[in-house]
Amino acid sequence: MSAGSAPVSDAAGYTVRAVADRLGIPTATLRSWNRRYDIGPAQDRPGKHRLYTEADIAALERMLALIRDGASPAGAAATVRGIAVLPGDRLPLLDAAFALDSGRVIALLEAHVRAVGIVETWDGLCRPAFADVVARQSSGEGCIDVEHLLSWCITSVMQRTHTPHAHTDHTILLACTGGETHSLPLEVLRAALAEQGVGARMLGADVPTVALADALARPSGPTSVLLWSHRESTALTSAVVAGLAAGAQVFVGGPGWQEVLLPTEVQRVDGLAEAVAVLGPDSSRLADTEAAANQRQ
Repeated sequence: MSAGSAPVSDAAGYTVRAVADRLGIPTATLRSWNRRYDIGPAQDRPGKHRLYTEADIAALERMLALIRDGASPAGAAATVRGIAVLPGDRLPLLDAAFALDSGRVIALLEAHVRAVGIVETWDGLCRPAFADVVARQSSGEGCIDVEHLLSWCITSVMQRTHTPHAHTDHTILLACTGGETHSLPLEVLRAALAEQGVGARMLGADVPTVALADALARPSGPTSVLLWSHRESTALTSAVVAGLAAGAQVFVGGPGWQEVLLPTEVQRVDGLAEAVAVLGPDSSRLADTEAAANQRQ
């Protein structure tokens, strides 16, 4: 061990260089985690070296293990620090969002997902938080930046949720209709399905009907499609027709479809929990039961 990486003393602790050498990570990473996530020595010692204790190093080792298992640095730090989760308490989330502290927002979101799952995090935390932001916008406060940051953070957390093996045999396609750019609800739905072990193909925002038709026509194409529309102007019946023409079971979600007349075989879903119920791990068994009943008639 070089002189620069040696601890100052057993009592005082270890320098950042010593800890970096011991853990095999850059000193810049340690300083960043100390500053952003409060992992490491206290930051209230102006003019003095920040020295790591064995307890600090143990916390860092646990954080590294969580990251290697797929957690984000923010989520791993939240676990190490033991962020307390009170379901439905959106004030810490809003405080972090209005401070534009994306690391803290992500840590809180990941802590809630671990504690109560994606559906409850979305319905009990995220949607009320968005409602508060919109209310403050309506009162004249400039906080569109907060809304965008919160959306980005939620998307980031949701996109880290994957399932290597689907429990269902049929394939699910998630797509916003042409012109619809509000894809966050679909990101949350995809993650909620993955949490249940169900895979889904995501096409994302603003999917032209011709692109939807191409996706449905591919070999081993989807047998279920959920079309999301936030506005009536983007609730395109052409997308519905494309889904039905491909022989897919068509579901529609979002407020854009509320006043649209749809074929009777199209099913509306109201909210995330219902979407997970109709597309989730029990849906294939339900579809098989219905098909068998139809054959007997």
